[in-house]
Amino acid sequence: MTTDDPLSYRSEFPILDRTTYLISNSLGAMPRGVYDAMKGYADIWATRGVRAWEERWWMLAADVGDEIGALMNAPKGSVSTQQNVTTCQQVVASCFDFSGKRNKVVYSDLNFPSVMYFWEAQRAYGASIHMVECHDGIHVPTDRLVEAIDETTLLVPVSHVIFRSSYINDAKTIIEKAHKVGAHVVLDTFQSLGTVPVDVQALNVDFTCGGVLKWLCVGPGVAYLYVRPDLAK
Repeated sequence: MTTDDPLSYRSEFPILDRTTYLISNSLGAMPRGVYDAMKGYADIWATRGVRAWEERWWMLAADVGDEIGALMNAPKGSVSTQQNVTTCQQVVASCFDFSGKRNKVVYSDLNFPSVMYFWEAQRAYGASIHMVECHDGIHVPTDRLVEAIDETTLLVPVSHVIFRSSYINDAKTIIEKAHKVGAHVVLDTFQSLGTVPVDVQALNVDFTCGGVLKWLCVGPGVAYLYVRPDLAK
């Protein structure tokens, strides 16, 4: 179906026949086509068995990654699918060494809790954690966050849009400061992709992660990780 009228899609979501659905931020309404798609997936498994990996499944994750990547202007082949955002950031962290002088990790206390728990755990591996306090619980003080990013900073994992308040971080300014001192930014776009424009190439961001569960109005189980192509070599 291709149309410029958003209301024409309404009939494609069964739950809308009997309710007003307002919780897409937690789980998107399921499209009718999901029934056929899931049956097709099961049929391949049932009829092809282990051959399903080679014939379809092996590249399916890459295909999904490219479809998600198109929403944020990511080059093909630069987005992989993962289980959740914390796992995405774990993958990024595993590529870095915290034992040297450049071991600082900077973020704000309005990041998503599970992500902060992960970075706090990196202290055991030598990471020096600098968490910027946001006193009103709404805004991230960009000046203090940027000031904390210095020549000892290795990574800056920040949320693009704050999940508690919908505050939009100044991602461009943060990324520019990080790059100026040789640090890398991990931008969490879970709350922004699908609600505000995201262009990873224009931002020149190093890593971007998020999930399809919320504002992309999809179901559970798929997160995405973008890696700037020159860093993946």
